[in-house]
Amino acid sequence: MEEKKLDLNSIIGFVLIFGILIWIMYQNQPNEKEIAAEKAKKEQVAKAAKAKEVTAAPANFTATDSTAKDTAQLAALQSTLGNFAYSATLPSATQAFTTIENEVLSLKIANKGGYIVEAKLKNFERIRKGSKSIVELIKDNNSQFNLQLQTQDNRTLDTKNLFFEPSLTQSGGNQVLTMRLKAGPNEFLEYRYELKPKDYMVGFDVRSQGLNKTLNTAKPIDLQWDMKTIRNEKGITYESRYTDIRFEYEGDKDDYTGQGKDKTETPAQVSFIAFKQHFFSSILLTRKPFETSNLHSTELIIDEKTDTIFTKKFKANVPLAFTNGEVNYKMDWYFGPTDYTTLKQYDRNIEKIIPLGWGIFGWINKFIFIPLFGFLSGYISLGIAIIVFTILIKLAMSPITYKSFLSQAKMKVLRPEIMELGEKFKKDPMKKQQETMKLYNKAGVNPMAGCIPALIQLPFMYASFQFFPSAFELRQKSFLWADDLSSFDEVARLPFNIPFYGSHISLFPILAAVAIFFYMKMTSGDQQMAAPQQEGMPDMGKIMKIMIYVSPVMMLIFFNSYGAGLSLYNFISNLITIGIMLVIKNYIIDSDKIHAQIQENKLKEPKKQSKFQLKMQEMMEQAEAQKKQDKKK
Repeated sequence: MEEKKLDLNSIIGFVLIFGILIWIMYQNQPNEKEIAAEKAKKEQVAKAAKAKEVTAAPANFTATDSTAKDTAQLAALQSTLGNFAYSATLPSATQAFTTIENEVLSLKIANKGGYIVEAKLKNFERIRKGSKSIVELIKDNNSQFNLQLQTQDNRTLDTKNLFFEPSLTQSGGNQVLTMRLKAGPNEFLEYRYELKPKDYMVGFDVRSQGLNKTLNTAKPIDLQWDMKTIRNEKGITYESRYTDIRFEYEGDKDDYTGQGKDKTETPAQVSFIAFKQHFFSSILLTRKPFETSNLHSTELIIDEKTDTIFTKKFKANVPLAFTNGEVNYKMDWYFGPTDYTTLKQYDRNIEKIIPLGWGIFGWINKFIFIPLFGFLSGYISLGIAIIVFTILIKLAMSPITYKSFLSQAKMKVLRPEIMELGEKFKKDPMKKQQETMKLYNKAGVNPMAGCIPALIQLPFMYASFQFFPSAFELRQKSFLWADDLSSFDEVARLPFNIPFYGSHISLFPILAAVAIFFYMKMTSGDQQMAAPQQEGMPDMGKIMKIMIYVSPVMMLIFFNSYGAGLSLYNFISNLITIGIMLVIKNYIIDSDKIHAQIQENKLKEPKKQSKFQLKMQEMMEQAEAQKKQDKKK
């Protein structure tokens, strides 16, 4: 290879280029006249902007000004704001902020509007494209809180446009921030914030004093709370699926607005409203229920492939009623994790915002899954905790699994005799059914025994589908190749988007799909051997053959964007079930012994039929009699 060297011509060229650059910079340097002109221009622009600010926002007017111009501004304020023009003349009528914070939460409250304009959760991070930042539920005007006031002279004023006077004090170790919107020295609307150490709950009282002559107390104040929920997780579709408005109403009932473009609910006697995100929530609670409410939710995700900032837009409108001419509501704000244990400790029912399932599914999650998984995750890593958790659940269910396989084995032994009955009564399906039922009774076999254990396991399976997406512990916890067990475990990025599947490949759903395939392959074979085809009934053999391939495909499609924790649970669950099946089939169940036991049962006096069996036999006999009667006609 030819060695590269700098010759004399190259050196001269570099020197000339450098000289030209220096000359250009010198020629473009502004002279003193240009500098002075530029400075004068900036000062003129600044003065114009200041004059515009005074004209457009006369709320910055202070009582110490006494010029004719300021008097005109005060008159204009009084014409617009009435008695509340007094608040605009105070020194606090500026775009200033007050911050209150503890070890877990930081809140910034604005003088203008008196509401929270920033809410940071200090101990949690949002990860986007490799960068990390603190989770902020409120920032950059994504949320507004407003009280719409009706005055005696029929004017409508919005508190979000008016200036409050702040006062920060300490009370028993708590930070107390009082924000007052004044209509006079002793007439005001007050927001009182109280923040305790290490607490996500913020006391929030709204009260008025001496405003009965200023406000129209015949109409309630309209409280308006809006928020665009900020995306915090990797999978935006998955996060949006668990983002909605939740609320408690009429005592202890709870509900939600649902998913979709525009969803509205109007519950009465509301005790809390939660703008719930997947793993973080903003909740407004009240000791005195809101008489009515109007809650609205709309989807903001237009294209899932774009880097969307917000997931949904929430709106809540509720009335604050006057009592004896004043308004007085003791409320609370919660800004924190959507974690069952954290929410439960407040004893305000706000843990209901976590969708754990209804009825028995919720009970399984609350009293089995949450305590057990919480105990395990306190001692071992989250990935290992899921595996141990799955093993314990499957071992607890193994007696039920054994009963199911034992029933299948008995049915398999009886299959030749059932086939004989099928041939013998080929032209009389009803008679065949009656004789088959007699055979079951004589042999001491219950054909439903295999279905009951499967039905018992279904609630646990459904409960797991509710539990793992709601498990806050999994958030941003890694295991093997999955960097976040609460989101999808992407191992490859596709250059295109597959409808319903996505533009990435997750590995745990693939493993779970393979395990489901082999599990169904094993069980379907035994079921087909055990249960012969009945005339007039669907061909279960064909259905099972279809399901062998449909179920894994469904797992691949729908779980590709689900949390890796749920896919890991399903993968381990099916592996353990396959293992239990092999042990029971090869080492516990003895087909020869079962056959001998059935033959022995046949020699005994038939067992008394159950009410269900008697009812089934009676129905078949009635159907047979009806059939014969129809033939005579």
